[in-house]
Amino acid sequence: MKRLCEYLIQLERPKIILWCYFWWYAAVVFQYFDPSPSLWMSSLGISFLVGYALNIAAQQKGQTRDRWVVFRLYLFPFCVSSFAAIIKGQGFFLLFPTEPKPLIITCLTCCGFLICTFAIKKRGK
Repeated sequence: MKRLCEYLIQLERPKIILWCYFWWYAAVVFQYFDPSPSLWMSSLGISFLVGYALNIAAQQKGQTRDRWVVFRLYLFPFCVSSFAAIIKGQGFFLLFPTEPKPLIITCLTCCGFLICTFAIKKRGK
């Protein structure tokens, strides 16, 4: 728990935003989960193809990248493709569920993360 708190205290705005994206994705997947193997295998395939291309594009001669950066370059296409497949036909408006309960749950998930993060940051200073 101490290590998590230290991580959250050090977290800067760009990564807080990325974590919000993740929690939004997780809340939607939790509520609208589709167990179809083809959905997840297609998302993995897209992740490998696009992730590889992103890694090539981001490569700089003589520079090694953080393994978490590389991981994120593969994770983003996976999340985007699986999110798009999961919400298809679910009545979403852009990224937002149109039903009140899922929308509230998804928003509260992100807000809960933000509140916890800022409370830990404030207490840690």
